Amino acid sequence: MARQKGILKLEGTIGNITFYKSADGYLAREKGGIDGNRIANDAAFQRTRENGAEFGAAGIAGKVLRTAFRSLTINAADRLMVSRLTREFVKVIQEDQTNTRGQRNVIDGEAALLQGFEFNEQGKLSTTMYAPYDVVIDRVAGTLVATIQPYVSDVMINAPSGATHYKIVAAGAEIDFENKTYVIDKKESAQLPWDSAATALLTLSCAVTAASTHPLFFALGIEFYQEVNGLKYPLKNGAFNSLCLVKVDTP
Repeated sequence: MARQKGILKLEGTIGNITFYKSADGYLAREKGGIDGNRIANDAAFQRTRENGAEFGAAGIAGKVLRTAFRSLTINAADRLMVSRLTREFVKVIQEDQTNTRGQRNVIDGEAALLQGFEFNEQGKLSTTMYAPYDVVIDRVAGTLVATIQPYVSDVMINAPSGATHYKIVAAGAEIDFENKTYVIDKKESAQLPWDSAATALLTLSCAVTAASTHPLFFALGIEFYQEVNGLKYPLKNGAFNSLCLVKVDTP
């Protein structure tokens, strides 16, 4: 892969060179590769087929989780989030100790490995919110609760330049990866001023199906705003917003 330079940028194929535009700019690469029919049938590519099957399963599982949390990720995700999440799901699948290679899946894997996943690498929750909080998941009751202790926001919230307000958002999800369905409940605080006043105790409680047999995920994040003439506007289209899977509970 080579980067195109100069005034004129090309897209298309000339000879054995393909020119294209990507998120990283205008690139060029040589055509090539192995015939698809050979990969699908040749015994020498058995491991390739197995890896491809599991990578595909990881991509599908990642899409289900992203869809479940879309109301939050639409405001807090970097451009590489999809590929990063797929990579983490591959690790989840590789922990499946029940099925053979190529048949391993998320259900029999270790979904708890997703705990700590940051949807926005440019605005990680771990480097944005230092206020102490605790998350408790009660699978029997179907509740996912975050309790955030009182704090002073201009000390414990690392707000970007221009921010005057913020709100803390949370969502609890129950995800059935086998059937590609989910139940999600979202809660959020009021828009709070970023100042030197101490906050009150904040509790965000989400509910899913009681006694669920599916993995439960709890995401916590922050959205920033700027007040102008009495109106609060999202800051920089969410570029600095944070969202993290702070708790994962598997059955």
